[in-house]
Amino acid sequence: MTIPRFLLSAAFVLASAPVHAFDFKSVGAASLILYDAPSLKGGKLFIAPRGMPVEVVLTYGEWVKVRDANGDLAWAEAKSLSPRRNVVVRTANAKVRGGADNDASVLMTADKGVLLELIDAQTSSWIKVRHRDGITGYIRASDVWGT
Repeated sequence: MTIPRFLLSAAFVLASAPVHAFDFKSVGAASLILYDAPSLKGGKLFIAPRGMPVEVVLTYGEWVKVRDANGDLAWAEAKSLSPRRNVVVRTANAKVRGGADNDASVLMTADKGVLLELIDAQTSSWIKVRHRDGITGYIRASDVWGT
């Protein structure tokens, strides 16, 4: 049995397509200076607060290029990032509910910019989060950035 050429060609094209796996981390225990180049001699762009989620888009030695919730890119020392996953609320009055359903009871309302710890990173329309006050519930994935 021979494999038709077009199927073989299609398999090679699909295999060579870039894989877009998102690698999110959070700023570690202390705030972090973000630079315009992968060096301490680079220009200082911004101070990222503790816990801020970032997407790692490139690793270069001990440095990582990260994207923030606004889409801005900058360089950070890799050692200053934590594997702990946080998300940031990007809509006003986002509801954290007792279950992954619009009819579940509202446990809290989170304003835009509030940090929540990501408890369950399953990709779906709802994610499980915890507020720093200990409230644990579900929020629409579309209401946060960092998943």
